[in-house]
Amino acid sequence: MIAHPPSLLRDTRGVSAVEFGFIGPILIVMLLGLLQLSYDIWMKAMVNGAVQQAGRDSGLERAHPSQAEIDAKVEQQIHRMLSSAEVTFERKNYQTFSDVNRPEVFIDANKNGVYDNKECFDDENGNNRWDADVGASGQGGARDVVVYRVTVAYDELVPLSRFVGLDPKRRFTAVTTLMNQPFATQADRTVKQICPK
Repeated sequence: MIAHPPSLLRDTRGVSAVEFGFIGPILIVMLLGLLQLSYDIWMKAMVNGAVQQAGRDSGLERAHPSQAEIDAKVEQQIHRMLSSAEVTFERKNYQTFSDVNRPEVFIDANKNGVYDNKECFDDENGNNRWDADVGASGQGGARDVVVYRVTVAYDELVPLSRFVGLDPKRRFTAVTTLMNQPFATQADRTVKQICPK
């Protein structure tokens, strides 16, 4: 057994450095995580605001032909916040609010509750195939209901996800639903029944 001088056992110099060595990395990771979370919340709030404004602008008759310009404004606002963000847009239009996310009607010949490739269906969006969503692409016309979806992908501010094997890209989608102004009579949609062979 090694005998230690009593003065060595009472010596507390350097204890703070050892304690910080244990606590410091945990504290730093927590602060970086809080910084990333705050940044994500800020980005979502700013993008949601831009999408809500774009949605209001999109439904106006005067803005109806210039949807690409409205998308460009949203993208410009997002790039002002984060220049490296990837932005994608999607518009789907429906006859009524109750049609949003509704599947096309089909004849369930085998009574399994699922559309099978050989069953007849009502092609409500005119693309000659059965869809789980009756929405047609684009802004639609007067009085049509539009779901405007903007997806933003950007790199993490603090790349912590790489250390645990997760994707360092942050992604979220902002959505707004609107109805185009009644600047004309709403166009009827031609529904044809298709029976695949």
